[in-house]
Amino acid sequence: MKPGPETLELLLEGNRRYVEDRRKSPNQSANRRLELTKGQSPHSIVLGCSDSRVPPEIIFDQGLGDLFVIRVAGNVVDDIVLGSIEYAAEHLGSSLLMVLGHSDCGAVKAAMDDTELDGHLPSIAEAIEEAVRKQGFDAELNVVVKTHAIITAEHLMESEPVLASLVDEGKLFMVAGYYDFESGLVEVLR
Repeated sequence: MKPGPETLELLLEGNRRYVEDRRKSPNQSANRRLELTKGQSPHSIVLGCSDSRVPPEIIFDQGLGDLFVIRVAGNVVDDIVLGSIEYAAEHLGSSLLMVLGHSDCGAVKAAMDDTELDGHLPSIAEAIEEAVRKQGFDAELNVVVKTHAIITAEHLMESEPVLASLVDEGKLFMVAGYYDFESGLVEVLR
């Protein structure tokens, strides 16, 4: 398994191919599918929003078994998401975790609007509140999106006992990223 910074470069190279419309679509063959019946060892974990316009395998030009993807509205973290990340990092050996926000995120917008939300939507907005408070309700939406991705990555880096230990041992590299719908580019924030 490549170290996290090298793995990050793999993702960014794939994103450049995607933006330039010269995707390779690697690891998508029948042979690759059969290889993976023996197990998986994804090089990266991507915690992203469930927005249908941000599929990590496509925007990073990756294939079967390359990414361990967790998608949830607003790329928020609860115990189930955290356990999934820990599993990929500790048991599958993924060396990179990217928390990926995206432009015009509806979940962040809902948290900023401070309107009455129905059902279970308030729990998503509550998970984004720290970024909204830090930037203010009148901040530009995409500034808050970026802040939320950074804060989420920082919290995950400090998550005891699993993730913080892996980070300290140099086995897991974490970054926050931001995907722009118009350009298709992923910006590394931190």
